[in-house]
Amino acid sequence: MGLLDGIAGPGDLRTLSDAELDDLAEEIRERIVSAVAHHGGHLGPNLGVVELTLALHRVFDSPRDRVLFDTGHQAYVHKMVTGRAAAFDRLRQQGGLSGYPSREESDHDTIENSHASTSLSYADGLAKAYAVRGVDRHVVAVIGDGALTGGMAWEALNTIAAGKDRPLVVVVNDNGRSYAPTAGGLAARLAETRTNPRYETTLNSIKGRLNRVRFVGPPTYGALHAVKRGLKDAIAPQGLFEDLGLKYVGPVDGHDRKAVERALDLAKKFGGPVLVHVVTEKGHGYARAVAHEVDQMHQSYPFDPDTGESLATPVTTWTHVFRDEIAVLAAERDDIVGVTAAMLQPTGLDAFADKFPDRVYDVGIAEQHAVTSAAGLALGGVHPVVAIYATFLNRAFDQTLLDVALHGCGVTFVLDRAGLTGEDGPSHNGMWDLSLLAVVPSMRVAAPRDGSRLRELLREAVAVDDAPTAVRFPKGAVPADLDPIDNVDGVDVLVRPATVEQGRRVLIVAAGAMAHVAVEAAELLGASDEPATVTVVDPRWVLPVAPLLIDLARDHDLVVTVEDNGRAGGFGSAVCSALVDAEVDTPVVVRAVPQQFHAHAKPAVLRERAGLSPRGVADAVSEWLSRHS
Repeated sequence: MGLLDGIAGPGDLRTLSDAELDDLAEEIRERIVSAVAHHGGHLGPNLGVVELTLALHRVFDSPRDRVLFDTGHQAYVHKMVTGRAAAFDRLRQQGGLSGYPSREESDHDTIENSHASTSLSYADGLAKAYAVRGVDRHVVAVIGDGALTGGMAWEALNTIAAGKDRPLVVVVNDNGRSYAPTAGGLAARLAETRTNPRYETTLNSIKGRLNRVRFVGPPTYGALHAVKRGLKDAIAPQGLFEDLGLKYVGPVDGHDRKAVERALDLAKKFGGPVLVHVVTEKGHGYARAVAHEVDQMHQSYPFDPDTGESLATPVTTWTHVFRDEIAVLAAERDDIVGVTAAMLQPTGLDAFADKFPDRVYDVGIAEQHAVTSAAGLALGGVHPVVAIYATFLNRAFDQTLLDVALHGCGVTFVLDRAGLTGEDGPSHNGMWDLSLLAVVPSMRVAAPRDGSRLRELLREAVAVDDAPTAVRFPKGAVPADLDPIDNVDGVDVLVRPATVEQGRRVLIVAAGAMAHVAVEAAELLGASDEPATVTVVDPRWVLPVAPLLIDLARDHDLVVTVEDNGRAGGFGSAVCSALVDAEVDTPVVVRAVPQQFHAHAKPAVLRERAGLSPRGVADAVSEWLSRHS
């Protein structure tokens, strides 16, 4: 039995000796590597915060003192030392621990933030609430992995600094990276601190020389505090934060637990807002992660812990197809540029950037800025492609609506990880984008069903220069091509009944990757006892609703829409509205993702629960036909 198994809560950490804490840190790293190697997850970020997390929980009294992690994927160590180590072997598995903070799991988890740059706003609100109620509690926000590049973080810092008497501690976990090295001016300033040895070296040198002088030395060393500010301003970012009104402590070696504890203890005693700058190394303690050039094993699929080699069978993913095609398009058209919000490699813009580095812009974790900057690019005569996870588009809706669409800007949004993404939990399911984009005037949204359609639709999207377009596709392996048997007015016909029709006529309209589900459902219905003739079509462009779908609906007894977006306001809703406007009274069955937050599980499990399997769709049709026989 190791030390970790005896940690029931943070209080147990305060009973351990320094040697035991060092052993515990090593044991925690081994447990993280083992669990992530088996199930996948965020490896690099968590290996980098072991000593920092131990120090946090030795200095502060969680859950009375609230410790908030931003982004939440650096909270594995926090989970372990708050009584959940025994369950860590089921990390990110159905019924097991979430990969992010979870209020259902523990009172130590105050927020479930897995989108970056939010913790400081939460912390500001909590600190104000405790002040109003007269409650003596500290609030600690740990922000890192590039999250300080987000605009919300700076909006919050501006307000936090004004709360002079509110005990709020901001810990900047500065590892210089989000997925890839962090971009931007602030990142460059912090990087100077991490890499420039002059500050501590100079200070230690002066201290040593002065202390060797009898009588004069020790008193004179006290005068160093008068020049320390000037020295730090030249090298460290103290002035940047103290000009806001924040007390600055650091930089501190984030892998020296005792040094971090001293810094946090000073911050705790200050009684007002303090920023503690902690410098860490992503992947620390696992050489293969540190040496991993792409992202220091930021998010890993199952791998061999001895070699670091992936155990996953190589597959061609949707992202791979986009990655290759956008690079080809960029070579053909010198007006195409790429925009990413700290997700260059995960969204597939890296090949484009490798070929044309001056035409791809990484703006940091700042989706709102990314979208409005793209509008500016379009106004300047180029065609920006904004590659972003579907779930992160939520953060830039206002910019999409009023900065892009209102101005008639030709911007193409490429929405990766659309639909139910699975193991990363409710915040990462891309089930909101169609509902949001459906209300944007002039917006056109394409949903490819396979790799060939992704290439075709991407080309069609970037050809539109007077309005925004979007191309959405799911996470995972791209399926085999599903070729149409016909195309009518831009709508692909995938299944068409025999000339002699029997029973009632059912039209299944599939959005994107759901086309494969719809075709299999049609096969099941064809083999059922309920007589029906089934047509399956894929409109390719799901928004706005293709006029042909209205004409087809008039000729059928039932329309069934199938999509992997939320039911409210999605593709099915748009079809229903279009039929009402056209005074077509054919009934519609909408098969979509239930409008709720879905716990982490395999994507296939979530789709099965949502009735988005072939059997689920076929049963829904059969049940409707039975009720209306």
